[in-house]
Amino acid sequence: MKQQKNNRKIFIQKTGLALLAGISKPLVGFGNTAATKTATIKNGTTKPVVISTWDFGLKANEGAWKILQNTGNALDAVEAGVKITEADPNERSVGYGGRPDRDGKVTLDACIMDHQYNIGSVAALEHIKHPISVARAIMEKTPHVMLVGDGALQFALSMGFPKENLLIEASKKEYEEWLIKSEYKPKVNIENHDTIGLLALDTNGNLSGACTTSGMAFKMHGRVGDSPIIGAGLYVDNQIGAATATGHGEEVIRMTGAHLVVEFMRMGHSPEKACKKAVERIIDICKIRNKNIKDIQVGFIALNKNGEFGSFCIQSGFQYAVYNQDGNHLHKSAHAI
Repeated sequence: MKQQKNNRKIFIQKTGLALLAGISKPLVGFGNTAATKTATIKNGTTKPVVISTWDFGLKANEGAWKILQNTGNALDAVEAGVKITEADPNERSVGYGGRPDRDGKVTLDACIMDHQYNIGSVAALEHIKHPISVARAIMEKTPHVMLVGDGALQFALSMGFPKENLLIEASKKEYEEWLIKSEYKPKVNIENHDTIGLLALDTNGNLSGACTTSGMAFKMHGRVGDSPIIGAGLYVDNQIGAATATGHGEEVIRMTGAHLVVEFMRMGHSPEKACKKAVERIIDICKIRNKNIKDIQVGFIALNKNGEFGSFCIQSGFQYAVYNQDGNHLHKSAHAI
């Protein structure tokens, strides 16, 4: 009997050591690209971490990281990060320099969410360079969560945001060329639309997210995509993780994409697997609706409480940026087709 107890004790010790060894190894994401991976877990959690959409996310990550590395909070970090993209006239799908709608007007959408389920959102906003900051002001200074159109503009002006012309010469020229045929054919990837979504995990273990865009080029005036809609373009659950979306907003809204990704993580799936399952849901819905999936692109990124990250999209072309203890790097997203 004594020998049996000793054998059992040795077995438990070896098993425990094996589990600990497994935890210390990098967790590599699945999919059809070797560049997709998750963060290494050290002592249960890797933090801080910033993840954002597209290659312009690299600069946005730098702005967020400056705050996080000085023990700043995730909410300040996500706002600071996306403001860099909003202010860059060379980024033609976000903020200043964003392409206009079919009436020649630049209209912006954005939302923000913190670790305590506080949310703010703005849609169809004109003349204000930083819609993400207006969204945060709505969250913190009003009893509402979303303002749109002229009401959003009046609120922004009352809060001291300067009124500016957002239509740069390059966008104006493109619009004039578009008017010749006036064809509305959204392209698959970043060519004439897209969004910056940014998620952050701070040193206190709290998550926040921000999402901002000028929407699809030459859209109908008043069109709003998924980016300013909490649960569609962005969702944060501080117990589980956060997710944000990019691509054809109508398809994301149809199945409340970001919230779905978080719920898949709640079920125990890794961030990449959660994104993959959400993409598969979109593909299934497109089949039901007889939509050609090759004409649609949607990508998700996700970040959980352990600092693990992941992404998945419908088709190749989507990239995302991650800043953690390993530096600031661009990754190719795994994709379905």
